[in-house]
Amino acid sequence: MKFTNFLYYVFINIVETLIRFFPVPTKTGCRKIGSPDQDSPVFLTCNFHLTVLRVKRALRGIDCYLLVANSKGINVWCASAGGLLNNHSVISIIKTSGIEEKVEHKKIILPQLAAPGIEANEIKKKTGWNVIWGPADAKDIPSFLKKNFVKTTEMNSIRFSIIQRIEVASMWAFMISIILTIIWLPLFLRETPAMLIQVWYISLVVFLLFPLYEPLLRLRKRLLFVNLGRILVFLIILFSAAVGIVIYVFAIKQYEKWLLIRWCIFSVSVVILIMIDLAGTTPVIKSGLLEERTFSIAIEKEKCEGTGICIQVCPRNCYELNSKTNKIRMINAELCVRCGACIVQCPFDVLYFKNEKGQVISPDNVRKFKLNLMGKRDCCIACKISNQLIKA
Repeated sequence: MKFTNFLYYVFINIVETLIRFFPVPTKTGCRKIGSPDQDSPVFLTCNFHLTVLRVKRALRGIDCYLLVANSKGINVWCASAGGLLNNHSVISIIKTSGIEEKVEHKKIILPQLAAPGIEANEIKKKTGWNVIWGPADAKDIPSFLKKNFVKTTEMNSIRFSIIQRIEVASMWAFMISIILTIIWLPLFLRETPAMLIQVWYISLVVFLLFPLYEPLLRLRKRLLFVNLGRILVFLIILFSAAVGIVIYVFAIKQYEKWLLIRWCIFSVSVVILIMIDLAGTTPVIKSGLLEERTFSIAIEKEKCEGTGICIQVCPRNCYELNSKTNKIRMINAELCVRCGACIVQCPFDVLYFKNEKGQVISPDNVRKFKLNLMGKRDCCIACKISNQLIKA
């Protein structure tokens, strides 16, 4: 039975990783994990099916309740940033799931990556329940409980591990393969298998090499009107694609001019498609398609009361608390992904966004518009695509 469950888990992981371009909702409500009682912890997650599956697996051996809130089938981070997993989602599931009759305490553990869209103070005000921010990755939940709800730096951090990079690469390769097969198959039947191999090769190269070129994506220098770092990354990936073309040509031993031309056009097209918003396809760099990427966090230190909530919700560990002044300060500003979680959660409005031109995005605006701070309450396409897999 356990082996069958494991095979099912692996199968769903593969299938839903490949189709992450699309929301995959599951039923909302209260799930029992193990044999919980009135003192058992209560966790909450979104109703993205793969997230629920992974969270339940992380909770194995723990007697608890899991509330699955409506996020329209989108993962936690994207749904909270885009306004789909919000205060109403949490309040509604608390009120309708019957959880208030099942436990005596009023503590609910929310995924840390829900912090951009769910205001802990509002949940407390509307329901009486206290929010505890869990780890960024569901895999760390057991350790989090053993440490009595205290998170280490590692638990607080978003990751982009090699497994996660392979998953993102597979998602891109699968969808591009489907689209290009429809175009390529009727025209060049014999080349289609090799074309599919090239698509997967390019996708895997892009994301497996990410740690090597990540610093380039952070560069803000421009060559004319184009970001210099992205030009360099594009050339690196294009070189890798060229290697694939050379291998193909030597393998079939055909040096026809038009064969080379169409394979060059095809490969460049794949690279461009992936490069459209490569930064936003990762969980560690702000999408290049969002205007607020040019803003940075500003701090009004005189307002700071040293609550440390910004430290608890920051997925990149950008803050530390000065023990002498009891004020927070940024220590890793270059790592900030501008998710807005720290601004949303700060009870004293100490933090806000500001750019080099002096333009300011207030805390109220961040709370209202979530990720897209410039006026639309919508998560960018690249963010939805890539981060479906990253976190519970």
